[in-house]
Amino acid sequence: GQVSDYTGAAALLSSLPAAEWLIADRGYDADWFRDALKDKGIRPCIPGRKSRGKAVRCDRRRYKRRNRIEIMFGRLKDWRRVATRYDRCAKTFLSAVALAATVIFWL
Repeated sequence: GQVSDYTGAAALLSSLPAAEWLIADRGYDADWFRDALKDKGIRPCIPGRKSRGKAVRCDRRRYKRRNRIEIMFGRLKDWRRVATRYDRCAKTFLSAVALAATVIFWL
């Protein structure tokens, strides 16, 4: 909808696993989000918004490799059961995602 991406990220921030980097697009560019990631020991790789007054450094080479994740989600959505969230039970849905990921990996 009309809610920004980092509003949803705030809810998931406490449950982030240990990681060295977090690669995200410009929708997650907020100073408070960057500070929260740094407090958890995660380095943000988020390009600044075009309207941002102060420029923010971003590892461009690492950011360009983000498309691998986007491609993976696109392939998972080729599976109708995953794309439409056919299963209501979380365990069954995760099983469908795992099965689709396994098949995609071997093809």
